[in-house]
Amino acid sequence: MPAVYNPYQEIYNKFPPATDLCRWRMRVDEGRQTWHYIKPEEVHLYPQSVSDKYWLGILDDSPILPAAKSPLAVARNGFQFYKNLQTEDGHWAGKYDGPMFLTPGLVIVMYVTNAEWAPGHREEMIRYLKNHAHPEDGGWGLHTEGLSTAFGTVLNYVALRLMGVSKDDPVCIKAREKMLDLGGAAGVPHWGKFWLAILNCYKYEGMNPVSPEFWLIPSWVPVSPSRWWIHVRNVYMPMSWLYAKRFQTPVNDLILSLREEIFVTPYDKINWNKQRLEILTYYEKYPVQSLRKHAMDVVLDHIHAEDTSTKFADLGPVNKVMNMLVIWITEGPKSEGFKKHIDRNLDFMWMGEHGMNMNGTNGSQLWDCTFIVQALNEGGLVEEFPEEMTNALKFIDLSQMKENPPDYKKYFRQECKGSWPFSTRDQSYTLTDCTGEALKALLILQKNFEFIPQLISDERIFSAVDILLGLQNSDGGFASYEKIRGGQWLEWLNPAEVFGNIMIEYNYPECTTAVVMGLRAVKKYYPKYRTAEVDE
Repeated sequence: MPAVYNPYQEIYNKFPPATDLCRWRMRVDEGRQTWHYIKPEEVHLYPQSVSDKYWLGILDDSPILPAAKSPLAVARNGFQFYKNLQTEDGHWAGKYDGPMFLTPGLVIVMYVTNAEWAPGHREEMIRYLKNHAHPEDGGWGLHTEGLSTAFGTVLNYVALRLMGVSKDDPVCIKAREKMLDLGGAAGVPHWGKFWLAILNCYKYEGMNPVSPEFWLIPSWVPVSPSRWWIHVRNVYMPMSWLYAKRFQTPVNDLILSLREEIFVTPYDKINWNKQRLEILTYYEKYPVQSLRKHAMDVVLDHIHAEDTSTKFADLGPVNKVMNMLVIWITEGPKSEGFKKHIDRNLDFMWMGEHGMNMNGTNGSQLWDCTFIVQALNEGGLVEEFPEEMTNALKFIDLSQMKENPPDYKKYFRQECKGSWPFSTRDQSYTLTDCTGEALKALLILQKNFEFIPQLISDERIFSAVDILLGLQNSDGGFASYEKIRGGQWLEWLNPAEVFGNIMIEYNYPECTTAVVMGLRAVKKYYPKYRTAEVDE
């Protein structure tokens, strides 16, 4: 099979595999996709799949397809190959990398909790970070193709050091030069300060306050966290608990060395108060202890609800590792909660040709599957691939949420019964566009092809319609996870210092279009169901 052109391969594939790529296997279970480094004696027992080899960059035995002489033939050839990447549960696995601020958070929490890495993970994570250092200045950016920033360079440098890379390693030497040229760690954005404070490489006095008392504000108050965008809400929930706890790992020789390596000014000479704003700092000097304890208890209750309702997969990788640290502190390393967090870390880890990284979510399984179905339908190829399309529908079927989380309103969750997620059912968060695209895909299959089984009932289709109609905003548009709950003025409270327009939900053309097209597909086959609301 001819090599696929990759303009970044020469830049990012400098470091050879740190493990034997022939020993990696991806396992799937109802959308869950996890990579495992098996023992040498197990290799012959579990042969690598085409998908394994493809993602590892070692596929060399793909069949030769006939030369295509028309656009349709090109499409047919494309899926003749692509069908080999479909997993046994019906979805197409794939990486969801790019952000360079996710892996460091995991590494810091694993280091602080003294947790054991799964075989091969640490070595290949080191390779990934080395492969994605900027080819000229040696730093790291916000994402794999971004310019080097203090935020990205500091966190990824620290991650390498925590995983055992020497400060005298050529990659670390070059990265340190860039990091100090950018001003060092003193002025990194809020999330960077937080992770360094957890590691005892930063003083909490230099960080803008994250008070858990926000979670005591009633939902009817405009500034309540219930009105924030869901990712902001779920990140600052455990962050506020850890901030109030002022948790820091004990100092050791490596921590002392890092304090010397990542700052321009000597650590004990830094004016920490100048590294933050004055908002809420007076209260943080004299918090009402009874109120603080109550707030921390409320936040901890929310954290438990997030963990249990998602089976410890959590909304995303940032809040997932923070929740994991909170559970380690409150319940201990031998607790069932902490063990479940360790296990669920695997869902976010992707092994590829450049090494291993932490994905931006636990995948994009449902999202990708629905578009593959629609693409084949547009090409008129569904009937040529009945087995693959039947399996795709089976995955769409199993991915629909069948119930709401317990006490979901108490924990500011959106109703989700009948909706579809971005990735897996366990992750359990409603997405408007994913639900719309899933409706389109399942109706294409179930209503147009006799060989396709009728897996998803009318009642379940109507539940999805009910969810979507309930998510329309007052101006007619649709946001991503929830209705818009707060005013845009809340952006003035954005603490992230890196990302803009994150405090509230916003309408998106993509989400609105997906919902409209999904409802239109439903109307075609069910013209009498909630006709007035759908038309409106």
